[in-house]
Amino acid sequence: MGKDKEKKSKAKLPEHLQQRVDYVTCGDKLNYNVNTFTSASTFTAMGVDNSWDFRNFQDNFKIVINKLDKEVMEFDMIGVDPAIANALRRILIAEVPTMAIEHVFIVNNTSIIQDEVMAHRLGLVPLLVPPHLFDEKVAEEAPSEKNTVVFKLDVTCKRKPDGSLENDKVLSSQLVWLPAGSELPEETTCRFASGQAHLFAEPDAQAPRAVHSDILLAKLRPGQTIQLEAHATKGIGKQHAKWSPVATAWYRLQPEVHILQKISADSEVAQELMATCPGLFAADGENNLRANAARGHELVLEKLRRLMEQERFSSVVAYRKRKDHFIFTIESSGVLPPQELLAQALDILQEKARVLKEKL
Repeated sequence: MGKDKEKKSKAKLPEHLQQRVDYVTCGDKLNYNVNTFTSASTFTAMGVDNSWDFRNFQDNFKIVINKLDKEVMEFDMIGVDPAIANALRRILIAEVPTMAIEHVFIVNNTSIIQDEVMAHRLGLVPLLVPPHLFDEKVAEEAPSEKNTVVFKLDVTCKRKPDGSLENDKVLSSQLVWLPAGSELPEETTCRFASGQAHLFAEPDAQAPRAVHSDILLAKLRPGQTIQLEAHATKGIGKQHAKWSPVATAWYRLQPEVHILQKISADSEVAQELMATCPGLFAADGENNLRANAARGHELVLEKLRRLMEQERFSSVVAYRKRKDHFIFTIESSGVLPPQELLAQALDILQEKARVLKEKL
């Protein structure tokens, strides 16, 4: 029995089947072999154990960061199932909490922007407020210093003596944080037992504000006024898109180009490939056609796909994408750095796995 088990573990799939397991094949019109083979018994008849192996995962999984700045992060995630990559994408979009304006109390609005439109525009303004400092407000709970951040907007357009206009544009930078809470407690039912200034007392801490100071909220003419209070609460993108911390989070599979048969770089097919897809193909030291790394040549890959409509090209070159290699991009809205979004998304995914394990 032990010997059979050892033989089974050492058995390998034929090359053509292993290729179907590892790669999506990109045809001229359709992609082939797009399914993943996750069932442990898929290749039992061939003596191959396809069950998931934790040690194998540890050996092969890695994350390689390619680009990182204040708003964008691109990294390679290698050695995971597509379901995990997609779960991470969905969590980033819909389950990482942020702060956004939920309630707007209009005191005076004589602009041409309707009250409900102004409230909607304010809700979509990304706020630089650390969500971990605040609790999520449930529907029946009163707003307080623990779950609400209050902003004030009080702008009146005036004509200066020189004829120019003051405050003709209402910008997000004019939202003023009220650390002591609402100035209209009777109308808003928002009463702070203590202020919030101590939460941002650290030397490197920034007071709550809009992420971008130049977001246009409204335009005013002389004599027009907007006076309101905006209350921000904690939420997630699953409730409303305004709480989503990312502009977008997406991934694509690692592209690869393979030479199927040795062919001279001087041949007509090779010359046409090199001319149509410059940089992707070149001649090697023996004057044979060589395929370079597909990354960095994405603009010509679609040209290659079109060429593969002809058998003389498809018999020489294969365009594939690796199923377990994802090029992941996170574009933050600015409320949190992208590396922090990734860390929080992984924590949420880990918690989901823990809850699932407990219920099995």
